[in-house]
Amino acid sequence: MGFEKENESVREERQRAEDRRKKKLAEAITADFNLRREERRQIESGWLLNMNFLSGNQYCDVSPFGGIVEEDKRFYWQSRRVFNHIAPTIDSRIAKLTRLRPTLKVKAFSDEDADMKAAKLATGIISYAGERARLFEAVSRATLWSETCGSAFYKIVWNGQGGRQVGESADGAPVYEGEVQIVPLSPFGIFPDRVGAEGLDGVQSLIHAEIVPVSYVFERFGVVLKGETIDDPALSGYSEPSAGKEPMMGGERRSAFYDSVILIERYTRPSQEAKNGRLEIVAGGMLLYEGELPYLNGERGERIFPFVKQDCLRLPGAFFASSVIDRLIPVQRAYNAVRNRKHEFLNRISMGVMTVEDGSVDTDELTEEGLCPGKVLVYRQGGKAPEMLDTGSVPSAFKDEEEWLEKEFSLVSGVSDLSQNSTPARVTSATGLQLLLSQDDSRLSATSENIAEAIREIGRQIIRLYKQFAGTARLITMVGENKKTAVAYFNAAELSANDIVFEAEEISSPEEKRETVLRLLEAGLLTDEDGKISKENKNRVLEAFGFGSYENARDISALHIAKAEEENLLMTADGLSVDCYDDHGTHILEHTRFLLSEGFKKRREKEALKRAFEAHLKEHERMKAATVQGVGE
Repeated sequence: MGFEKENESVREERQRAEDRRKKKLAEAITADFNLRREERRQIESGWLLNMNFLSGNQYCDVSPFGGIVEEDKRFYWQSRRVFNHIAPTIDSRIAKLTRLRPTLKVKAFSDEDADMKAAKLATGIISYAGERARLFEAVSRATLWSETCGSAFYKIVWNGQGGRQVGESADGAPVYEGEVQIVPLSPFGIFPDRVGAEGLDGVQSLIHAEIVPVSYVFERFGVVLKGETIDDPALSGYSEPSAGKEPMMGGERRSAFYDSVILIERYTRPSQEAKNGRLEIVAGGMLLYEGELPYLNGERGERIFPFVKQDCLRLPGAFFASSVIDRLIPVQRAYNAVRNRKHEFLNRISMGVMTVEDGSVDTDELTEEGLCPGKVLVYRQGGKAPEMLDTGSVPSAFKDEEEWLEKEFSLVSGVSDLSQNSTPARVTSATGLQLLLSQDDSRLSATSENIAEAIREIGRQIIRLYKQFAGTARLITMVGENKKTAVAYFNAAELSANDIVFEAEEISSPEEKRETVLRLLEAGLLTDEDGKISKENKNRVLEAFGFGSYENARDISALHIAKAEEENLLMTADGLSVDCYDDHGTHILEHTRFLLSEGFKKRREKEALKRAFEAHLKEHERMKAATVQGVGE
């Protein structure tokens, strides 16, 4: 009895020690989070300023103490209208970047059938997973953040509750196959341990923080926390209100987060102490989870951060990139000043400035009512009659400065008038217009390449997550030959992100692709020796112009190839029969290609299959010869 009490007291003491350790760790993570926030405070103020200028609230600035404050008028009568050129410029950039956005494909590592099939399977998985996870919608949202603040992030995780239901657990709960989830993130929720690192590779630990309701914490971790009202611009992405004034986001009052907590996820890279890295989750001063990094998403199968970074304009020695808005703000300030001063000058000309002798008229009445048409102006007898001050005409310097600032917007942003307005009057030839469009696209090449690089990394992580979680028998729907829907079963062991090359298609507009196809046709590079276009090239030309389905609906050559490939996999030592409706030439070519591949050489029953294929090929040749002879007769 005494021994049991002693063991119970030991367990209680161990539990108390474990609780103290967890509490101390939670306090350390929270302190680390607060320290990173303070180090990044000035950068956050720049992001908030960019968001205000984009939304049209452009008479504000960053205070010396951080945060956004409203600028006061120097004189009460000053005009402070906003002539927002930043918003349409960003709209034009996003539209062009969306049009130039590449499509992710997988290139085979070699010409071997195994590598070709692995690349085809990987391409199908990326297309399937990207469609299910709404990849391009996530890219559009992230691009808006990167264009506004300079950087955006993607969080690529495995959602165990996604996909189709595959069964039920012992307690009757549904079991799902799981699928990849892609979450676009603003830079406000990402806190690296070094703001001087130039990318995720240079960061040892990363914190992702977000405001969540306490109900979310209970559903996910089973922990009841006390919520509070959180009005944090660093996490909500809104600017701070000035003293006695409305918040700066376009004058709209933001809603605070009620009954919520800040959820802090700290990711740490693998080290000598933690071979598989660390993931620690804290909220409300309580440690909710601690363990190793969950995903084998590294290049060599190691565990790394489940994040991908996308930049607008990279800066040397900086983790967070720069935005075009950073460069446009001084131009926008000058443009607003010029336009407002010009309007004030026009008001002086139209309304007039009157000079009056002291005591000659009732100045209060004149100030209040002005000079309305038909007004009788009475002045003191013997005094000087009021007269209008000659203000002259609007100086030409206003017009010159206004035109130069409009050009400055195009020069700084990389978006010319050709993209925003209409065709320049001086350019009349199609070649000249195409050259201008090409130059306009090349100015966005740095940003578009950053987006393509992010999409490639997303593709790699998708494949690695499917390899880790897809299991031994996974069903996906993918686009097969001739744009037909195909169903494919695969084993996760068949996937390898190291044996295939992830590439984004050449970044070019649809018009440029069509122009290239027409030039190839004119040069005769798509025709054979007889000057005829093969069915395959004809399909590609029609597809480039958006009419691929017309020819594909009647072309059955790809179906014969698919049938021959299926026979390659189903062939046994007893052989397979040859159908009379087969395209014998196509089947002979595909069977011979398979016999020469490395995949066939690695088959255990190679000799028996070789004899079966020889008999099968002879039957194809016999039936082909019989068909030719019948046609000749």
